[in-house]
This record gives sequence, structure tokens and C-alpha cells, in this order.
Amino acid sequence: MIMADKKGCWDNEDCDHGPQKDKPFFEKHRFTFGYFVAVLLGLMIFNALIGQNVQNHRTIPYSEFKERIRDGEITRVEMGGNYYLGMTDRPEEPQEQSSFVYRTVPVDDPGFVPLLEEKGINYYAVIQQEPALLNLILGWLLPLVVLVLLWRFMFKRMGDMGSNVMSFGKNKSIIVAEGSTGVTFEDVAGADEAKEELVEVVDFLKVPDKYLDIGGKIPKGILLVGPPGTGKTLLARAVAGNAGVPFFRMSGADFVEMFVGVGAARVRDLFKQARTKAPCIIFIDELDAIGKSRVNAMGGNDERETTLNQLLVEMDGFDAASGVIILAATNRPEILDPALLRPGRFDRQVLVDRPDVHGREQILRIHSKNVKLAENVDLEEIARMTPGFVGADLANIVNEAALLAVRRGRRTIITGDFKEAIEKVVAGLEKKSKLINPQERRTVAYHETGHALVAAFTPGSDPVSKISIVPRGFGALGYTLQTPTEDRYLLTQEELLGKIDVLLGGRAAEELSFGMVSTGAANDLSRATDISRSMITEYGMSERFKNVALSKRSAPMLGTRDPFLQREYAESTQSYIDEEISRMINERYRQVKNFLDEKRDLLEKVTAQLLEKEVLEREEFFRLIGRESGVPSEQGEPGQV
Repeated sequence: MIMADKKGCWDNEDCDHGPQKDKPFFEKHRFTFGYFVAVLLGLMIFNALIGQNVQNHRTIPYSEFKERIRDGEITRVEMGGNYYLGMTDRPEEPQEQSSFVYRTVPVDDPGFVPLLEEKGINYYAVIQQEPALLNLILGWLLPLVVLVLLWRFMFKRMGDMGSNVMSFGKNKSIIVAEGSTGVTFEDVAGADEAKEELVEVVDFLKVPDKYLDIGGKIPKGILLVGPPGTGKTLLARAVAGNAGVPFFRMSGADFVEMFVGVGAARVRDLFKQARTKAPCIIFIDELDAIGKSRVNAMGGNDERETTLNQLLVEMDGFDAASGVIILAATNRPEILDPALLRPGRFDRQVLVDRPDVHGREQILRIHSKNVKLAENVDLEEIARMTPGFVGADLANIVNEAALLAVRRGRRTIITGDFKEAIEKVVAGLEKKSKLINPQERRTVAYHETGHALVAAFTPGSDPVSKISIVPRGFGALGYTLQTPTEDRYLLTQEELLGKIDVLLGGRAAEELSFGMVSTGAANDLSRATDISRSMITEYGMSERFKNVALSKRSAPMLGTRDPFLQREYAESTQSYIDEEISRMINERYRQVKNFLDEKRDLLEKVTAQLLEKEVLEREEFFRLIGRESGVPSEQGEPGQV
């Protein structure tokens, strides 16, 4: 039985920290550069020690050295490059049996040699020689060792480069072992219809005979389509987790390299590995990176097209009965090549759309399992406050709420934390420290009050939940938060006009209060113009072109691969569109301005309260205007046609 030690190394593996008693000496003590440096230093120290003169000597000053020559004590002088050695035949110490040696450092003295000749001193010069062992090491051994190390390093790098070149054709998929994705369908919420479509795939991988006996075939490829953050990758992992089969995960961008043909080689290698692991699932994320349509692609991209062709061939070349299922995900299905979407390849498209209010509540419950919520937190209410949010947004809101609770020193998350987290995601980070002069602050207050009053009296408008003049986000000096009571998929002409009215309410309030307008309505005007243009060109809501869509089509630009929008109507029609947008905006603005003039007392009252408190919640706002939320507006007010 194989056992693991404390460091997780198996006894039958060659680990550096495992049992060493049965290994040869050279395996237990591998040679390293540190050992080489230690040996070299040791040899140098040894050579210096044995190179020293074993004779007894004493270093004396040069003047004393000459004095001992004059006295006749020194009888023989050896002149070297660094020292003069003076030997005597009369040892001063009786226990010494050899002559005593005096050593001195020579100086530039022209009279030294005449002094030796005068006293009859035997003198001679010696050549300064370096130790033979040190010369051998520094002159021969060290250069050879450095050369060998450089040679090995260069060949190792060349080998690594060669292996990298050879590995270009290997796929970069992340292989998750059987049943190890850690995700099941219980971890996926808000996509019930998509789960039902994929349950059939799981059932086929578990019990394929049930389908093969009747002659049925599972779809070869399933394309998950939906906006970013809706959980397409999570669904693919859940399929692999429930089926209990190996899971190959790869991004579309991983196929593409700078060398032509590498992507095709990686596709071949991926499918080759998948066949050996069948039954299994291949998941290709961001399929549009390699599956972009080849229609109207002037110039083209040889590498991407070669990769796409190989993918098409591989999907045609294997039988679904082999147990290899291909899942792919994209948020841009309109740009995929038609050959990918035909039956026999990605013959089933599963829409993973934004969750409704019930789905958002389920997602919030899943992400709230590991956080501590206060008893009075109503996740259904939080779900109603987050229309249009996807699963990734909701997970971020739960995490932001938890961080806010910790920042305020609480041990549980309350409803206020969720509301502030939603505002942070929608409107941006609150900037209480940003200084605004009093005049600009009053302008912002009137602007936001204008939005809120028009929204409160416009039929079909989303109810106001909060008004704030605290700066947030990137340049936003205030905001009016409207929370829909339900998910809407269709809007009437009256409701679209009501949205334009609400957007124009801010600028109208500024002009009524100050007799001038500011740049604060730039974003409001852009959105109002977009709505009016869509009403005329897309929805057929104009007098002249009623029930006619004045659409544009994409056409390739000569010499480029990027398309541009080409209109399919006359220049006179474009002039009419511009004039109709201007007429519609001016008419709605005039009505909103007249309405706010009639409600001037409410405008001043709410603005004064907003300047005092900076933030007005829903209940306080409706109390100030003397209305209850949800009460229908009177006829003839903004939003009425």
C-alpha cells in the first residue's frame, strides 16, 4: 500500500525529502555551484598556508634591517619582489637549530647594494613565483569549469526552446478529472430552462444505451448563448459534475498563435485526447475568438480560418455515440460562421438569459449560504431591486454587502448593506469628501428634484426609491434612483415618452430655478435622444414613417475587415429623422417645463429638504409631495400623449 509522508511525498516517488538511506552517495549529495566555490576557497587557503616560509622570521623596519647589516649580524640577504630576507648564523634563541631570519619591506635606496658589498655580505635575488597549485586552478581548472557550465546552460536553453517549439501544436486545455469540477446543477440558479436542456446531455453520458437502442442521437455540439455573467461556464461545469466524466476546458483564444497552423494542430490534439478519455466533455469558452464568420471578411486571417476549418472537420469526423460532447459558450452568436451552427455541429443553441425576479432570488440564496444574514433580511425584496442584474452582479452585491457590514463593525448583514451595495454597483462609489461649491450644490439639488417629481407624476414610470446629491462614480454629482416593481420586456409609446420626460426633468428644473442651464444634463440628453431615434427608426413610431423600420445594415469597408453601418434610405429621410428627433425632444421639454412650473411649490419644498439632508428615501419623498407610491397620475401630466 502506498502511504504519504508528512510533506505529501509518496514512498515510491523520487523525492528529495523522502527516505535517503538506500540511495547512492551521489544521489544524496548532488553537485552544486556552491560546492565548487567552497572547494576552490579551501584549496586557495591551503596553498597560502603551505606556501609560507617555515623558517623562523621576524618583520623589522628597513632602517633596523640596515643597522643589523652594519653590525655584522646579518650575513646573507635574499632580495625578492615583496620582501628582503636577512639570514644570520647566530640564532638568538638557543632552542632553534636553524638560522634566524629577518624580513623587511624594501624601499628605493641606491646605497643598499654598496653597503652589502662594503660589508662583504652575500646577496642574491630570487624570482617571485606564484604557487603552482593556485596557478593550475586559476589558469586551467577554473576556465574549464566555467566553459562547461556555460555550455550546459546554452544547450539546456536550446533544449527548452526546442521543446517549446515542439509543444506549439499541443493544446492548452485544462483537464478536470472525473467528477472533480465541484459544481452540480444544484449550484446553478436562474437558468431553469437551460438546465432542462442540458439534463438530457447528462442522461446520455450516464445511460447512452437508452438513446442508442431507439436510434436517437445526442446533439454533437451545444452552444450556450447569453450576455456576460449569466453563468454559461458554470452550466458547462455543472454538466461535467453531474455526469461524472472528464472535462476539457479551453478558451477560443488558446488556439490562436503567431504561427500559421498551430491552432489547427491544437484542435487535432484536443480531439485526439478527448477520444481516449471518452465519454467526456469538451468546453470551448469564447468560441467567437476562432469561429468568427468568414463572410465579407476581406483579407482574412489565415491562422483563424485554418483553425476554424480544422474544428469543423473534427466535429464532422467523430460520432456522437463515442461519448464526446462539445459545449461552447459565446455572447456574440451573430458573428459566428454559419457552418458552425448547422445541424451536425452546434445543432442545439441554449439561451442563458438574464434571470427574472424569481431567478435572482434563487441566485441570491445560493451566494448567501456562506454569509451571515440578519433575520429580517428579505432576499425577495433585494431581488426586486436588481432588475437586469446577472449572476455575476448578484454575487458581487452579496460580497460588497458583507464587506460593508464588516466595515461598520457588524457581525451580520442587514438590508441596508444590500441597498448600499446595489447603489455602489449602479451609481458608483460614494465620494463624501468631494468638495462642491454652494451654487453647484443647489443646481444639482434642483436637477435631481426635477427628475424625481416628473417620475412621480408620470404614468408607468418606475417609482423613485432614493434621491441623493452626494457625488458618486466618475463625475456624477447626484442621482435619482428608480426601482422597477416588475420585470418589463415590452414598452408602449406612452411609456417611452414618459422616459424621455423623466430624463428632461432635470434640465427643465434648472432653467426654471436659475434661468439658465448647465452641463449636468449631458448624459440625460444623450439617452433621451437615443430613445427618440429608436422610436423613429426602429419601432415605427413616427407620423411620416409609421410602422416602418428605417434600419441600417453592416457593410465591409474597402481594404479593412471592420464593417461600418450603411443606411438603406434616402438623404431626405435622414433629414426628416433629425428634424423629427428635434421636434419630439423640444415638445416633450416644453411640456415637462410647464408641468414643473405648475408644481413649483413642490419643487422648492423637496429641494430645500434635499439640500438639508443630502439624501431622501422613498417614503420621505412621497410624504413631501403628498402622495403614496403607486397612485396613478392625473391626465394631462408628463407621459401623456
